Amino acid sequence: MAKFEKRLEARELRRKGRSINFIAEKLGVSKSSASVWCRDLKLTKVQSERLMKNAIKAGHKGRMMGAEMNRRKKEEAIALYRQSAKKEIGKLSKRDFLIAGIALYWGEGSKNNKFTFVNSDPEMILFMFKWLQEIMKVKKEEFMPRIFINEMHKPRAGKVLRFWSSLLKIPEKQFGNIIFLKMKQKKVYENYDSYFGVLALGARNSANLKYKVLGFIEALKKQMPT
Repeated sequence: MAKFEKRLEARELRRKGRSINFIAEKLGVSKSSASVWCRDLKLTKVQSERLMKNAIKAGHKGRMMGAEMNRRKKEEAIALYRQSAKKEIGKLSKRDFLIAGIALYWGEGSKNNKFTFVNSDPEMILFMFKWLQEIMKVKKEEFMPRIFINEMHKPRAGKVLRFWSSLLKIPEKQFGNIIFLKMKQKKVYENYDSYFGVLALGARNSANLKYKVLGFIEALKKQMPT
């Protein structure tokens, strides 16, 4: 395309509300050339509005592309670190399992009252449930779990109980009565149907169990690097 023809097309594109950057890229010329060709044009109000809309649209597209790029980078980083962590941790030894459970109880378990481990994360509850059986030798029939959940979930009580019973593979009758917390919620959250409250994982005759775990915690404290 001859230079004169490019100049005519540049002016036509400008009248249609195209930016100088777009025109330069479209015609394969420098931005300065595109700007010189179009600088004497007086755009009408409609043309100016169209130019503004195109600029906003281009900006939105750029933001969307940037967001997508950031999302991909995040997913790649997560995948990389998960793979790295899996390789570094490897298979847990009995000692590893022991220390992991001690650390979790140190953070989330009861120290003053009877033995109780409390959390809303099903995976963490399951981890401690297995830890108590394999490391602390608590029998399945000795567990006394109790559920705490907001009273707005009363209509789902059966579903909530079945969830925890299925997760731990212990009968529903082994659970204590559900404790419904009287805390007013101003709105129903998106996770209403997938929230199962907080589980307190306790056991019968657990006084010695608590003292044993607290002893492990004290021993762990003394092993901290100085």
